[in-house]
Amino acid sequence: MELRQLRYFVRIVELGSMSRAAADLDMVQSALSQQITRLEGELCTRLLHRTPRGVAPTEAGVAFFREAQLTLRHAEQAMRVAQQARLSGTVSVGLAPTTSAVLGLLLMQAMRERYPDVRLHMVESMSGHLTAMLNARQLDLAVLFDTRLHQARQAGGGRRWGIQPLLEEDLFLVRRAGVPRLPAEIAIADLADEPLILPTGPHGLRSTLDTAFAGAGIAPRVVLEVDSLAMVMAAVDAGLGSTLQPWAALGRYPDAAQRFQCARLTDAPARRVNLLCTLSDDELSPAALAARVVLIHCVRTLVGEGRWFGATALAAGPDAPSHIVIPP
Repeated sequence: MELRQLRYFVRIVELGSMSRAAADLDMVQSALSQQITRLEGELCTRLLHRTPRGVAPTEAGVAFFREAQLTLRHAEQAMRVAQQARLSGTVSVGLAPTTSAVLGLLLMQAMRERYPDVRLHMVESMSGHLTAMLNARQLDLAVLFDTRLHQARQAGGGRRWGIQPLLEEDLFLVRRAGVPRLPAEIAIADLADEPLILPTGPHGLRSTLDTAFAGAGIAPRVVLEVDSLAMVMAAVDAGLGSTLQPWAALGRYPDAAQRFQCARLTDAPARRVNLLCTLSDDELSPAALAARVVLIHCVRTLVGEGRWFGATALAAGPDAPSHIVIPP
């Protein structure tokens, strides 16, 4: 007998219908019916009988229903006690400034709500610096963008770090508001003469952009290299040039629509892949494993609710990360 079978049975009795319970549990009705049949076989008694309006518990089913509810409550309490007992300590999470602007506060709030005894150490830095910190084991988790990591993940490799795709972001040409007005979309090939303000080579966004420019066969006109998002946006705001960033770069500007104008890059390679990179599972504490799940949930919530504009959640789940060696 399994706890899930108890949950299935209790929900069927509560709803009085096999079909409604299957929909509520997001199951196929035949699979739910099979689980109940197995449960009845183990107990050697009928628990449910059909009525004109659905299903109802037999006399044995009524008695079993009460005990099943009690068992489920005890199991949930045992899980809470176990989680509260083990989930303490410190978890270090690294986010790039663009990611932090959208994800940082929600992650801190969610961790405080779910695991109040876990001390969260948040680090905001450029992707290249976060990679170095993860290699030095100064971080447990980090969201990185380097295309070399994505390529290494696809090609396979060692089993030192956990690499999991989180989402893809559209990239935008960002200029100071004014004239001439930007179109809604623009191609990489149209940026040959655009004065650009970009981060330097070691950082993930720059590697993504270099790949896109190389694919278009043009050399970007880089007028400034700045490894600080705040300074990049200040320079753009002052009219020193344009930049190429995801929408999240505007997340800390409540008046972004008045200060900046954007055009989405249409080229297929010009998208930024966000990768959740962690120490291997055997090196992560229970608190760090929990923080990884919470971070993924926060990302999917933001994308699903339309609060991370230009982002698409990727399909991989938290239970099956790939493991590769992160380049030094």
